[in-house]
Amino acid sequence: MHRSPPPTSTTSNPPTTTSTAALHTLLLLSDSALPLGSFAFSSGLESYLAHHRPPPPQPLNTFLPLSLRSLASTSLPYLRSAHRDPSLLTSLDNDLDASTLCPVARRASTAQGRALLGVWERSLRAHHVGSEDDGSGVKALKAFSAQLRASAGDAYPAAGHFAPVWGVVTRVMGVGEREAGYVFLFAAARAVVSAAVRASVMGPYEAQGVLAGRELGGLIEGLLGEFWDVQVEGAGQSVPAVDLWVGRHEVLYSRIFNS
Repeated sequence: MHRSPPPTSTTSNPPTTTSTAALHTLLLLSDSALPLGSFAFSSGLESYLAHHRPPPPQPLNTFLPLSLRSLASTSLPYLRSAHRDPSLLTSLDNDLDASTLCPVARRASTAQGRALLGVWERSLRAHHVGSEDDGSGVKALKAFSAQLRASAGDAYPAAGHFAPVWGVVTRVMGVGEREAGYVFLFAAARAVVSAAVRASVMGPYEAQGVLAGRELGGLIEGLLGEFWDVQVEGAGQSVPAVDLWVGRHEVLYSRIFNS
């Protein structure tokens, strides 16, 4: 009796451990449940709406690109530099603090940076994969955390800004610098869109459409290409109006987001 040969498997090889670990880390860091406090702030959206009466028909079409451009021009150089050389974390944090003129933006950045450092110490440190790090990132985070605690009562304490801390944490977690920048900007966009939902600018389905749209992905890629090679010395506010909207948030008569 003739027997046919066993069927040839067409199943592709499973992903390698490294790629799976990297994907797992990206999903973890991009999860909206990561307790960074970003959803407590509107990134100036609430102030933007209050200062435009009546508000534009589609306010996010104007505000979101301007907000992301502002963040990219001011923060991406610090994120990239910290990712490449974690030993610069303290000096980068000091420089970013000195160059952040808007007090509301400074509070939001330091609140999220300190929250990320707390998440690293309490949850992520025991499970980091470290494929991008040679140990310098872990040492830098440990030293910087100790510095934050030691300088708490000083006249000029360490700040703990979000962008440089994000750069070092993502390096230690095995995320490439370009991917770290993309997730950083996407998370900022997600926070703004969430604020728009809570401010009744749009519904949740429309909000998911914005996040899933090619326009947002193209915007983020464009900003990465434009500002990725900018050095720290060239970082600066490219959309001054964003600083005005963010800064005037705390003088609103009523508000639903933190300033």
